[in-house]
Amino acid sequence: MLQPNDVDFAAALLAELEHGWHATARPSQLPPEGDWAIWLMLGGRGAGKSRALSEWVLAQVLDGRRHIALLAPTAADVRAVMVEGPSGILAVAPEWNRPTFNPSLRRLTWSNGAVATLFSADEPERLRGPQYDAAAVDELCAFRKPEAWDQLMFGLRLGDKPRCAIATTPKPTKILKALLAREGQDVVVSRSTSYDNRANLAPSFFDQIVRKYEGTRLGRQELEAELLDDTPGALWQRDKLDELRRDAAPEFRRIVVAIDPSGTQEGDETGIVAVGLAEDDHAYVLVDRSGQYAPTDWARHAVALYHRLHADRIVAETNFGGGMVEATIRMVDPNVAYTKRHGLAWQSRASRAGRRPL
Repeated sequence: MLQPNDVDFAAALLAELEHGWHATARPSQLPPEGDWAIWLMLGGRGAGKSRALSEWVLAQVLDGRRHIALLAPTAADVRAVMVEGPSGILAVAPEWNRPTFNPSLRRLTWSNGAVATLFSADEPERLRGPQYDAAAVDELCAFRKPEAWDQLMFGLRLGDKPRCAIATTPKPTKILKALLAREGQDVVVSRSTSYDNRANLAPSFFDQIVRKYEGTRLGRQELEAELLDDTPGALWQRDKLDELRRDAAPEFRRIVVAIDPSGTQEGDETGIVAVGLAEDDHAYVLVDRSGQYAPTDWARHAVALYHRLHADRIVAETNFGGGMVEATIRMVDPNVAYTKRHGLAWQSRASRAGRRPL
C-alpha cells in the first residue's frame, strides 16, 4: 500500500482531486454539511446509493474513525453488495486506501488500524456488545428484524461525534418514518431517483424495466424513491387507523390473544395480537407481537401476553398445523384457556396495517 511520503502517493491524491469521487459525484451522493448524526439517502433502484455509501465509509477511515459497522438485511447482502459488489468498498477504494478483507472474521482492515465489521440484520444479537464511531447501513427498509437497527444505535457510542449513513429505497416502515420525523434535527436527508444516474445504467434497464413501471405505484417507489404510505383499495388505511387510535384504554369486557401461526422461523410472519372487547362494543388492538418465530418462540410470546394482560383466552387459527398448534401452546403452559378456529388469518393482516398498539 502506498505511504504518504511516496511520490506515487502525491500523484494519486492529485488524480483523486481532479477525477475522483468528489469531482464526479452528484450533490445528493455527498454527505451534507452541518452537525448531523444520521445521513439518510433515499434513492430509487440504480440511483448510486451503494457507491455513495462505500465512498462515505472510505472517507470516515481517512477522517480518523477506527471502528465501523457495516449492516445490511442479510449476511449475503453485506458481503455481496457493500464489500465485494460493483460499487462496494473493495471495488471503489483507491490503492492507497484499500482494506484487506477477511471473510472468516467478517472484517475489513486498513493499514492505519481502522476496522469495519460486517453484520446481518437477520442476526441482531451479534450487534450486542461491540461499539463503534461510525456505521453504514444498506437497505434499512428491507430489514426483516427491525430490532437490528436498535442494537446498532446502542453500539454507536465511540468518539466525540459518532455518525451513521443509511442508503435505502423508501418503504413506509416505522423506523424510516421515525427518522424522517427527525429531519432538520440530527437527521439530514438526500433524495435521488433512478433517472438521476441514467448515464451509469444499462440502456436496456430504461428500455425494458423503467418503461414498464414508470408512472405506476411500484415505479413511484422503486424508481422515483417516493414514500408511499398505503396500498390503494386496502381494507386498512394507516391514516384511518391513526385517526381512530385512542390515547387511553377503555374498560374491557373480554380480552383474547389471537395467533395466526406460520410454522417456520424463516417463512411468513406469525401474527400475534391481543384484542379487547370494550363496553362500547368496539374491539381494540392492544398489543401486536407479530414476527418471524420458530413454533416454540411464538407460543412463548403468546402465553406471556396472555398472562400479562390477564386475557380470557388464546384463540389460534389452525388451518396450518392443526392440533400441533394447541400442543405447542400446551408445552409452554398446559393451563391456558384455548380455542381453535379456522379462517382466522384476518387478525394478522389487519393488525399489520397499523403496527402501533393502542
